[in-house]
Amino acid sequence: MTAEPIPEVTVPEPEPASRWPMPPQDGWTVDDLHTLPGLPPHTEMIDGSLVFVSPQRYFHSIVIDLLVSGLRRTTPPRLKVTREMTVVIDRKNGPEPDVSVIRADAVTSRGQTSFRASDVVLAVEVVSPDSESRDRDTKPRKYAAAGIDHFWLVEMVGEEERPVVYVYERDPVTKTYIVTGIHHDRLKLSVPFDIDIDLTEIDTL
Repeated sequence: MTAEPIPEVTVPEPEPASRWPMPPQDGWTVDDLHTLPGLPPHTEMIDGSLVFVSPQRYFHSIVIDLLVSGLRRTTPPRLKVTREMTVVIDRKNGPEPDVSVIRADAVTSRGQTSFRASDVVLAVEVVSPDSESRDRDTKPRKYAAAGIDHFWLVEMVGEEERPVVYVYERDPVTKTYIVTGIHHDRLKLSVPFDIDIDLTEIDTL
């Protein structure tokens, strides 16, 4: 009599471990944002959560270029223009404005990775499809509460896909932003310093 063959037992493959570490019970802090290994570029921290960004649209990239070069043409020596740098609001919030104007004395080294909100004079967000709510609501509220006096929101509009810049100033009483202008073709301002940027130059970039 022949014994029945023992059926093969298939051992399931173990589930791959997650790429990202599990957050601590109280959430991450800004210190973690600077020390966690392998985070994607431009990771932000909002309310103790890590926020990853999607690939940029071409519009987003060239508008940042346009604003940075335009601001640098007239920036006084006491200020500097930076792009995509973390702004530390508190231990649970480290957003990354697309463009910032900061106090020059806040730059302590070329290896610096962040600035304090108290050193930021102007924060600029260029709206992206994946971050509309953060750019239009969450981040402006946090910038205003942190004492950043000037904020710009940039949207892509029209068939020509040109930028429109909404300019806001912080009300010292309510500590919220109020819109002071909407600029389509030319961004000409006297605060926080003399600024004159031809927004139609985007067509040549």
